[in-house]
Amino acid sequence: FGGNYNVVHHTTFINELIKNGRLKFTTPIKHDVTFHDPCYLGRHNGEYDSPRDVLGASGAAITEMPRSRKNSLCCGAGGGQFWKEEEHGTGRVNLTRYIEAKSTGTATLAVGCPFCIRMFTDASQDELGLGGPVVKDIVEIAAESMGLNS
Repeated sequence: FGGNYNVVHHTTFINELIKNGRLKFTTPIKHDVTFHDPCYLGRHNGEYDSPRDVLGASGAAITEMPRSRKNSLCCGAGGGQFWKEEEHGTGRVNLTRYIEAKSTGTATLAVGCPFCIRMFTDASQDELGLGGPVVKDIVEIAAESMGLNS
């Protein structure tokens, strides 16, 4: 299209807006959050701080999962599980990772990838009734902290 565009992840963009004073959080989040590092944002692009900075600015207390940042476990979508039928094996990656998030005792599992939302929402349905974190994109948490929804 004749342009030269700098494409950034939405958590990086939101973090830049916060740092530049162009985005204000007025309603602090009052619950603990754990963050799942998406494959492409984290391990492929080396971006680990922006999502956590946004969560911290929202007032949320962040509890890291045992496997986080460069040692994070995939949600399962990156391996093609999003588009195919389940295979028989020892366990489902999305459920394994959701249980790791659940083990932190946090109220919310924050993500920064639409595929991760789908994979963890599916896993949370399997854990329904057993308790576990609600799955939300970081932009949803930012909106809550801006008082835009509850």
